Amino acid sequence: MERNSEHDSMKTNIALNILVFLVVITCKVSAQTAVISGKVLSEGKPVPLVNVGLLGTTKGATTNDAGVYIIEGISPGKYEVRVSFIGFIPVRQSVTISEGQSLELNFVLEEDPRQLDEVVVTGTMKEISRMESPVPVEVYSPAFFKKNPTPNIYDALQNVNGVRPQLNCNICNTGDIHINGLEGPYTFVLIDGMPIVSGLSTVYGLSGIPNSLVERIEIVKGPASSLYGSEAVGGLVNIITKKPQNAPIISADVFGTSWQEYNADLGIKLNAGNLGTVLTGVNYYLYDNVVDNNNDNFTDLTLQDRISVFQKWSFTRKDNKVFTLAGRYYYENRWGGDIRWDESFRGGDEIYGESIFTNRFELIGQYQLPVRENVLLSFSFNDHDQDSRYGDLKFDARQKIAFSQLTWDKKYGNHDILMGAAFRYTYYDDNTTATENNEGTSSINSPDNVWLPGFFIQDEITVADKNKLLLGARFDHDNRHGGIFTPRIAYKWSINENSSLRLNAGTGFRVVNLFTEDHAALTGARDVVVINELNPETSYNFNLNYLGNIYTNSGIFIGVDASAFYTYFDNRIIPDYESDPNKIIYDNIDGSAVTRGVSANIDIDFANGLKILAGVTYQDVFSKENGIKERQLLTERFSGTWAITYDFSRIPFSIDYTGNLYSPMRLPLLGDLDPRSPESPWWSIQNIQFTYRFDKIELYGGAKNLLNWTPGKNDPFLLARPHDPFDKNVVFDTNGQVVATADNPYALSFDPTYVYASNQGIRGFLGIRIAIN
Repeated sequence: MERNSEHDSMKTNIALNILVFLVVITCKVSAQTAVISGKVLSEGKPVPLVNVGLLGTTKGATTNDAGVYIIEGISPGKYEVRVSFIGFIPVRQSVTISEGQSLELNFVLEEDPRQLDEVVVTGTMKEISRMESPVPVEVYSPAFFKKNPTPNIYDALQNVNGVRPQLNCNICNTGDIHINGLEGPYTFVLIDGMPIVSGLSTVYGLSGIPNSLVERIEIVKGPASSLYGSEAVGGLVNIITKKPQNAPIISADVFGTSWQEYNADLGIKLNAGNLGTVLTGVNYYLYDNVVDNNNDNFTDLTLQDRISVFQKWSFTRKDNKVFTLAGRYYYENRWGGDIRWDESFRGGDEIYGESIFTNRFELIGQYQLPVRENVLLSFSFNDHDQDSRYGDLKFDARQKIAFSQLTWDKKYGNHDILMGAAFRYTYYDDNTTATENNEGTSSINSPDNVWLPGFFIQDEITVADKNKLLLGARFDHDNRHGGIFTPRIAYKWSINENSSLRLNAGTGFRVVNLFTEDHAALTGARDVVVINELNPETSYNFNLNYLGNIYTNSGIFIGVDASAFYTYFDNRIIPDYESDPNKIIYDNIDGSAVTRGVSANIDIDFANGLKILAGVTYQDVFSKENGIKERQLLTERFSGTWAITYDFSRIPFSIDYTGNLYSPMRLPLLGDLDPRSPESPWWSIQNIQFTYRFDKIELYGGAKNLLNWTPGKNDPFLLARPHDPFDKNVVFDTNGQVVATADNPYALSFDPTYVYASNQGIRGFLGIRIAIN
């Protein structure tokens, strides 16, 4: 009994000692741990159910209804705190925790316009959430374009699915924007909703706008003539600049490349007191380095010296009525050609060069009338002066476009009505046959004056909680072609709060202005021939679109945007480059043309910092004349784009991998003996960027065209006869056709139109961004 009692007492003492040891250890550990607590707010209001965690650990908490969180038991050390919630931009902050510290960290979350329902204006000409809009609109923020920094928006669009910047000249590098396979003349470019440019001048409208001043870019694929009139046939690109009051006080973005390209954006905001706020932006781009890596003795990339100055005023008015006024001046000197060329050879026939001087002025504004109803007056004016020399050929052109529009937005019951009257005046003059008027035996200069008044009405009807019907119609009167009527219908079914289905159908039209075609970039080798009086093009289209957002319990966001499209053309104007290698022949086709296809975008945002945006488009673009079907030149059947971003958790560092992929396209040959391939190969441009952020500064760098891909590597040449650009040794027969000779076995004349991609190879880049709010 005593032995058992001693044994029990010994066990009790051991247990007590263990308990005391555990208490001491626990107290010691407790004394070493720290606590982080605080609030999470958005627009001054608490945000519940927000995840607040320490990356790389299992420590974390969720905010309560008051937006309060608390994380306990944190060991001393350095941590990265991540705050995330669906619909808001994730926030990260580095902290150093000391022993026993109680740290208060408060966070303010900003809405993520890509995950929340963005407000768009382009589809219906009024502000509406993207999910509620009956017309599908794609929205791209500056963050998207920062993934692959470019000196202008024209180049930046190469990573947008279904949109392709197309070079039209191997020498001067002018180009246009293709949307779903339709060329530049069918793409309507707007700044803040006002028409600015189209066709050839697209490249000027999208160059020189400081990227730091862009709020977002909205893209509508498919005809929108019932709202925007002529040329809104293939689609719209609407560049929406920042409201001056929302812009940083100072912003700057400067970068250079190993090809010695230099680009600088500068933005400054000033408060003008009771008058309002003014935003000024300057863009300067310089490339003055002659490169000839393909050894054809012609420049691989056009040399450019460009400056653009943009200023936007937002005036303060009673009852917050809108009054904005913006102007932009653009100047550019670009040349390409024989690497021996300088300005002393401009316009001569000794050394070939293509030299273009451009002066452009734009004015846009909006004024909300001081009445009870929502009546808005919008206006724009642009003056484009182009002084060009294509070898010894002179091409001078002047274009002025004045535009005004008055709209009345009225809600009545379940009807949301928009009515408007628009007026567009286009003046165009050049030194070619496009503006000649033949009277008797002589020709006189006859500038083109086009008066295009129009009236439109749109009624968005809420049929039921999940169903909307949009009815629209427009009537325009062209002083050359008479009245043009373009109706439109759209239907939207909200499947649920995160997905919707849209069906759009309607007509489009385009009045003809040869300056909006691409001939000015090609006349160095060809004559422009207009066989008959050109009639307006008309189109009939439909578009079926699905838009859906998926939010998972693990914090992953998935966005899906898929469409099927079909457009049928009457009176399509297709430039004929192949009948005669020395001419571009314009005429309305005696038949029809079709553009059809499907496209899809997927956007995935993982909780660990990985983001994927990818898109694919398959399209069939062809014309049919006299029973013969022919694919459109320079148009791919398949294209894909991607942008993959990874944000590292412990350091403010990210990697962006962007690229595109194109299937073969039909290329313009100069005859049966032309040895070049009739189709391009599959090709891809891929880029990588590394970004480090600290305070208000971003340092970025990387490489463009990682694969060092350039066109024509499997062809004997790209430029036809660059050694004889003035065709001095070319023999022609009595019909003007080239004759094969010992010096010219392929029966070619000089021609720069065999082009589908840039000759610019791999290059590194380095830049810095600064934004002070």
